[in-house]
Amino acid sequence: MRLDEFAQQERCSTSLPSALQALWYAKKGDWNQAHEIVQEANDADSAWVHAYLHRQEGDLSNARYWYRRSQRPESTASLSQEWQEIAGELLKMT
Repeated sequence: MRLDEFAQQERCSTSLPSALQALWYAKKGDWNQAHEIVQEANDADSAWVHAYLHRQEGDLSNARYWYRRSQRPESTASLSQEWQEIAGELLKMT
């Protein structure tokens, strides 16, 4: 699936990995649903999305924790750019 197709989906596909589901909800403005999804997951990709969500929230110390858990560097890009980076990378793996 292409990034633009993913971002424009009307509904979140439950067949997607949890990290992508959370990103979809984050894009649609449902931070709480996105956070709930990644909070239940234990994989590195979900930790990366979890970091992004806490960065979006402004909780940088919590975001740093999740970046370390994801084994990804802390992002300094805009939130929009980071969302695209994460989504693009994760979509390549599906």
